[in-house]
Amino acid sequence: NGQTEEQMAETLKFMLEDEQLHSAFNKLAIELNSRNEIPAGSEAQGFELNIVNATWGQTGFEFMQAFLDVLAENYDAGIRLLDYEKDPEACRQTINDWVYEQTNGRIEDLIPEGAIDEMTRLVLTNAIYFNAAWLHQFDEDYTYDDTFYLPDGSTVTVPMMHQSERFSYVDGDGYTAVELLYDIYEMSMVIIMPDEGNFSEFENSLSSETVAGIIDEMSLGQVNLTMPKFEFESEFNLNDALKAMGMPEAFSGSADFSGITDKADLIISDVIHKAFVSVDEEGTEAAAATAVIFRETSMPIEIADVNINNSFIFLIKDITTGSTLFIGRVINPAA
Repeated sequence: NGQTEEQMAETLKFMLEDEQLHSAFNKLAIELNSRNEIPAGSEAQGFELNIVNATWGQTGFEFMQAFLDVLAENYDAGIRLLDYEKDPEACRQTINDWVYEQTNGRIEDLIPEGAIDEMTRLVLTNAIYFNAAWLHQFDEDYTYDDTFYLPDGSTVTVPMMHQSERFSYVDGDGYTAVELLYDIYEMSMVIIMPDEGNFSEFENSLSSETVAGIIDEMSLGQVNLTMPKFEFESEFNLNDALKAMGMPEAFSGSADFSGITDKADLIISDVIHKAFVSVDEEGTEAAAATAVIFRETSMPIEIADVNINNSFIFLIKDITTGSTLFIGRVINPAA
């Protein structure tokens, strides 16, 4: 409530009133989960999208009923009771095991040792798992080692995939972008490669409006596409980033989470995020999980050559809703 709520809403760009906001997230979750309903006769190859939430509360601790109702009704996240006071390590393992299962084994040990202790009262978790095949798959016979250019001007040799096909793309002012559809047609990966030597400046200026503008500028054409195979895992503690973005009070002793409980003073102790992405000739596998831990005081055919041989930014998005499920950057695909 109060300034804590205002800071969080501003930082996270929540512009709707609470009831409308929760309803919008619920409708979005239903829409995205409907992507798993592959029509009969579709040639989609084993598409999977799993988006889940869970709430892990201290047994015997009194949470506001309205808070629990919102989680259950809009986020399918009914309370699960654990005893942090008695055995915080066992609680950590229980939550990590749930994340591991929901992400098909791709996110291990989301919450590190020591992040949960006897004063932990609530952990909110979100997990997402995505696996999809390209509409136009790459032929492994045309994958070979080639040069990839890093932002500092150095180079690495990595496996580069090649194909010639019709893609939406744009050769813009200061960047090149291409969109690769997955075989369910309703989702895609958008790759945006800033011009050589301009990665940091471009990345720092990137916004949702910029991305939307780039996508709007794309047009369908014949493309000789070259891009790297890559796989990486990343892990972040988001505390400092969220404070810097404008919500420091949630992490301080002046935090007001009276909408969660009126029986104790809570603060956010940690916001932890881990992600996994793998891209190869067949498609994409990706997973991510976040934990928010609360403790007491988360015409002639023109053929374009698109060679993704510099560091780039990528997004996996739902086309109908425009929702971005994953966003990342590849500085060095050989790392």
